Amino acid sequence: MTDSGSSDSRSPLDAAASGQPSEPQPDQPAAGPDHLDGVWDVVVVGAGPAGASAAHAAAVQGRRVLLLDKAEHPRYKTCGGGIIGPSRDSLPPDFKLPLQDRVYAVTFAYGGRFTRTRRSDRMLFGLVNRDEFDLRLVQAAKQAGAVLVTGVTVTGVEQRGGEHRTALVTAADGRSFEARAVVGADGSASRIGRHVGVSFDQIDLGLEAEIPVPPSVAADWAGRIHLDWGPLPGSYGWVFPKTESASLTVGVISARGDGERTKQYLADYIRRLGLAGFEPSVESGHLTRCRAEDSPLSRGRVLVAGDAAGLLEPWTREGISYALRSGRLAGEWAVKVAEAGTAAEVRREALNYAFAIKAGLGVEMRAGKRMLAAFERRPYLFHAAVCLVKPAWRAFARTTQGHTTFAQVLRQYRSARRLASLASR
Repeated sequence: MTDSGSSDSRSPLDAAASGQPSEPQPDQPAAGPDHLDGVWDVVVVGAGPAGASAAHAAAVQGRRVLLLDKAEHPRYKTCGGGIIGPSRDSLPPDFKLPLQDRVYAVTFAYGGRFTRTRRSDRMLFGLVNRDEFDLRLVQAAKQAGAVLVTGVTVTGVEQRGGEHRTALVTAADGRSFEARAVVGADGSASRIGRHVGVSFDQIDLGLEAEIPVPPSVAADWAGRIHLDWGPLPGSYGWVFPKTESASLTVGVISARGDGERTKQYLADYIRRLGLAGFEPSVESGHLTRCRAEDSPLSRGRVLVAGDAAGLLEPWTREGISYALRSGRLAGEWAVKVAEAGTAAEVRREALNYAFAIKAGLGVEMRAGKRMLAAFERRPYLFHAAVCLVKPAWRAFARTTQGHTTFAQVLRQYRSARRLASLASR
């Protein structure tokens, strides 16, 4: 029997994937001093999903926007590349998703055992390669009017008071860029986040392998992902197929502090899946960091978004939707900060940005931390629920499709609250 989060046969994510593509834009040529002179309305540091979204949101308002990144696009990024409903809803208009696969089924396992596959009539989410996805976001920002300059390693930012009323972004090559507002979107080890004072209360280690497979193997995985609840507290593993490129993204994540056991978990997971005979094309790792609830989101004319702000779903560690949503908000409020004339006006707009983040993503993060705490203690209860209880599977499906959130599920369903409470005892 087919289980479904919705009776519709076509997902809005399909529509996003089949929209008109943005015309590719050539990378910004090496800019001379005159080209980058003057005061920018907004300087965005980091051209990932958060930074590109911030640059787009500010540029579409007709502002002078500079987008800086140390890498040339396209570039590899350690990430499963899952695009859920909230990500889809935060993309620029007419954005064409470069989907590698469309997911309609999930195989759940508990430590490699007790597997069950649940299916949906409607697409749960899409899968992308991050190099293609990020490149298209950058192209959208450039089409909106943002100026991209790559090969820039930002070393810090200085607030300039008095008659200047600007911030100065400094680079390793000696250059500096002056702006009325700055958005830091330079990753979880952010220099801009350090300036703002971002603090974290959860740090996890993710390990990942990109494994090319024969077309016949890729076809077996088409439309289906694998989730395995792992041996370490709060850990899990995943297989995300990239059917178009005949590869599988296989990864695991767990709390930082036991790297050897996390590494062994990945090796065991790959072996159990029968994939040990295929040579990975890329093996990588990264740290994910979730902000402490009282962590600042701004300082003076500087705002932070995405990983730089520690904005991440705590249980699943999903970050793309958080990057897109916070980046868009940061770009919109950066324009308001740029227009603010006095220190009091700057402070008011920065506080409004923080309120917008906390009222949306902050509420979701609080629910995610509650879910993670329960999952760490009783993962088998979550496995049993999603495999055997139809409303639990439906809640999972509707969450990935963007129809609800963990916070709404906990608020609306007594059974979900009871499960979280029971599991955390």
